[in-house]
Amino acid sequence: MLAEKSFHLIVISALITSVFVYFSLFSLAALGVVVTTFLVLFFRDPQREPKGDGMLSPADGRVMKIDDKRVSIFMNLHDVHVNRSPMSGTVKRIEHINGNFRPAFSKDSDNNERNLILLSTDRGVIEMVQIAGSFARRIVSYVNEEETIKRGERVGMIRFGSRVDVTVPKSYEILIKVGERVRAGETVIAIESS
Repeated sequence: MLAEKSFHLIVISALITSVFVYFSLFSLAALGVVVTTFLVLFFRDPQREPKGDGMLSPADGRVMKIDDKRVSIFMNLHDVHVNRSPMSGTVKRIEHINGNFRPAFSKDSDNNERNLILLSTDRGVIEMVQIAGSFARRIVSYVNEEETIKRGERVGMIRFGSRVDVTVPKSYEILIKVGERVRAGETVIAIESS
């Protein structure tokens, strides 16, 4: 399955590659095949099932920072870039904030372009922030304000390398550690403390 709002990019790349083949520009056609293949792999969107109860990871990638109740996940180029809702709830606010395009793993990325999603859950409001990286120039949202979404549901994607930060409810215990790999909509990152 391909990520929503990505099919047109793959079709354009394939059409350009076909033009190169038609005009016997085989070195350019070979490059076009590589680019088209990369886009198909990059925009993949596999089905996911949660591996237990609790708060899910909103992104594929490596946990780069845990600061009190905020978890930061860095998505590399080879990770799936479709982001998912960590909990069920209602989208209370979506705010796109313009900014820089520094590498998403750097300290300067706190001033990067971002998309803030405030999700009202039965355990309080959680904040999910999609942060563009140095190559990511577009954050695509799949949800709207006042929309009710389910745990693990797709909420958007960031194109080409980026980061997602998420706040964990106060009553939840974080289960993951810095450096650990997580998968969106599948890995449980926190559970409610008993």
